[in-house]
Amino acid sequence: MQIAIVGLGRMGGNMVKRLLGGGHQVVAYDRDPAAVERVVKEGAVGASSLADVVAKLSAPRAVWVMVPSGKATQDTIDELAKTMSANDVVIDGGNSNFHDSIRHSEELAEKKIRFLDAGTSGGVWGLEVGYCLMIGGDKSAYDHILPALTTLAPKDGLGYFGKAGAGHFCKMVHNGIEYAMMQAYAEGFELMKATDYDYDLKKVTSVWNHGSVVRSWLLELAERAFNKDPELAGLKAYVDDSGEGRWTVDEAVARAVPVPTIAASLFARFTSRQDNSFAMRVLAALRNEFGGHAVKKA
Repeated sequence: MQIAIVGLGRMGGNMVKRLLGGGHQVVAYDRDPAAVERVVKEGAVGASSLADVVAKLSAPRAVWVMVPSGKATQDTIDELAKTMSANDVVIDGGNSNFHDSIRHSEELAEKKIRFLDAGTSGGVWGLEVGYCLMIGGDKSAYDHILPALTTLAPKDGLGYFGKAGAGHFCKMVHNGIEYAMMQAYAEGFELMKATDYDYDLKKVTSVWNHGSVVRSWLLELAERAFNKDPELAGLKAYVDDSGEGRWTVDEAVARAVPVPTIAASLFARFTSRQDNSFAMRVLAALRNEFGGHAVKKA
């Protein structure tokens, strides 16, 4: 099928490549012309503006927005809505707040433009293994772009969850759980560092990844990080939070649902901005490994 990707950063650029590999025609746009040129060399059709994106698509058009949440996403959707037509589809694949997704759906519906919110997980590894996709919004739009979704996702890694906001709410909770899992690993490794035993943490992660009940992809990434730098000495113990953990805790408070582990993991990230702890260097390394997120060097 034909689809456009707007935003060619760490994930957007790789999504273009995966779609091209699946035989789809991709129109690509980014504010950085160099980013557009890179994917054009891979076989994408480059666009010079959002209006040009729309002009190069056949109706019903499908435009996947992969830009930072908040104002950047709002501005992009507003601009697209000026030139898109009834029955076209806008997909927000960024880490937007589900409240924003509900509003985007309502605003676009006034122009009869269909909207999907696509919670997208996979980070820099998505090109190789696929992107886990959690979709909410217009079901007919979902059915229309299903060929592209099937290419982007790994087998069984795609789900439609209902009305607008459902996809990003699901991704928000996913990231809240991710915070807690990462924190548990970080604390465990710090405890082993504090003992009199001379643990090789790369060896520990390797052993745990074979048959242990705590084995996981995150643990595999921890093994990679320890292999690169056993002491994580090159990292500063500063761990950012990009919003989803806070939103998860906010929604839990609003609904009186206890999420003490997720809340504690969020607060631990705040602690990282004050103390140069080993646990926080583990968290920084893990975020860099799975998502290519920036780290602060010591």
